[in-house]
Amino acid sequence: MAEIAATAVVHQRAELDRDVQVGPYAIIGSHVRIGSGTKVGPHAILDGHTVIGKDCKIFSHAVVGTEPQDLKYRGERSWLHIGDRTVIREFATLNPATKEGESTRVGNDCLLMNYSHVAHNCI
Repeated sequence: MAEIAATAVVHQRAELDRDVQVGPYAIIGSHVRIGSGTKVGPHAILDGHTVIGKDCKIFSHAVVGTEPQDLKYRGERSWLHIGDRTVIREFATLNPATKEGESTRVGNDCLLMNYSHVAHNCI
């Protein structure tokens, strides 16, 4: 079963696989799915239609899956997919795609260093 810090806010519809760890003050939205073995650090924000693979590490203050930074975005349902064993360091930001049904994709075994940004529709 997932290990969730008492001060974390995890939406009841979020799907956390077995042995996911969620740190203090992290926020996880309703459409987020997290694979087994993934660790979410303190104050990280995971939102939107976001799928995170197995054994990932998301460090403190990362912002993952919030609305794309695109003036054309009007609330369409789009996705962010993150592969297995990906490391997302402090203050990195990752956004879903802009258009309905499209995805932003990050592969397996990636390292996103602090303050990096993965923009909408990137692969």
